[in-house]
Amino acid sequence: MDDEAPVIYGLEFQARSLTAQVAETDAIRFLVGTQSLKYDNQVHVLDFDEDNNALNKTVFFHKDGEIWHIGSSPGDKDVLSTCFNKIVDNKLQGQAAIWRLPSDDEDPDIQDVGLHDDASSNAKNLEVLCRLDNSDAGNIMSVLWEPQGDGNRILSLTDNKFLVWDLEASGSRARMTSSATLEGKGHPKFTSLRWNPHHNNSQVASANDTTIRGWDLRSMEQTYMIENAHGQLVRDLDFNPNKQYYMASCGDDCSVKFWDVRNTEWPVMVQNDHSHWVWSVRYNQFHDQLVLSSSSDSRVILTNAASISSEPFGHMDEDDDDEEEDDDIMDNEEKNRSKEAMKDGVIATYEEHEDSVYAAEWSAADPWLFASLSYDGRLVINRVPRAEKYKILL
Repeated sequence: MDDEAPVIYGLEFQARSLTAQVAETDAIRFLVGTQSLKYDNQVHVLDFDEDNNALNKTVFFHKDGEIWHIGSSPGDKDVLSTCFNKIVDNKLQGQAAIWRLPSDDEDPDIQDVGLHDDASSNAKNLEVLCRLDNSDAGNIMSVLWEPQGDGNRILSLTDNKFLVWDLEASGSRARMTSSATLEGKGHPKFTSLRWNPHHNNSQVASANDTTIRGWDLRSMEQTYMIENAHGQLVRDLDFNPNKQYYMASCGDDCSVKFWDVRNTEWPVMVQNDHSHWVWSVRYNQFHDQLVLSSSSDSRVILTNAASISSEPFGHMDEDDDDEEEDDDIMDNEEKNRSKEAMKDGVIATYEEHEDSVYAAEWSAADPWLFASLSYDGRLVINRVPRAEKYKILL
């Protein structure tokens, strides 16, 4: 059976911020933030309808400025964060706020969308819950929600600091609880921060220039450092959700690298499949051998990293132990073939974009579906090829 065609959605404005909604796993939903210098910016809430292979949109106005980063609360499907540029006293500031999607008391602007549908003129404004006071910390570049949390703990990243915040249950106030500063010669600046989903959410990793650092949030001290992790700037990081010591990184040297943070002298795997800067890398949250990367070469690449995954031999049946008699009869060579390790390498290359692809995110509800976003405002929904899906499941 042939794979289904990708679904393409065009925004009115340029965009580079994308996230999957994680609080509700019954719906396949993505959030996109726009970057317009001339008009009011927007947050597009996009629901994917699997039965009709179509997208439904709800558009909200974000009048505070162009959105550089967007995040979704793990505890409330209607709460999100944005980082945006705003002019204050004739100076451009990077600010952040926590928002709530307006209620559905009135009919929202929801409709099937195509490539060039315009946003409705009667879209509602986002409701601000609180703003993160960055007067002392500097310009905020991103806000990260605690993984698997209740939505009350977040991190914010500035040029040379990251801060830990506690939100009230209502999200109406944020209190800074701790911070860490990047120190060194030449005023080093962070480029990325990623929360480690293991170790009781007490660790994070950061990137600056070509260096990756691990941090313990309990002491706010460094735990490890990978110098010269990439030949050029490190753009993004992600942790393996199923193997606690493994992480991936990507950068301007066109490569994606995989690390075991217990031994950082050499990466455990390197993929050099892009031809320009790699902006994002993401592990599949359910099947960690599947890794997405997106790049300024206008491509999204799906990679198999099975040899360093939690499932190096593919899916194992839960009732294998109950079939010992059949196993004894089965020839050893046949058994080996049936459990043959999956090969590492590129599974598929997706080329529906015509501009730099700044973000690619897996759906939180469907492990076989993902979205990617390019700077020209094109969002594409794609799937893992059926053949690869069956290799993993069977």
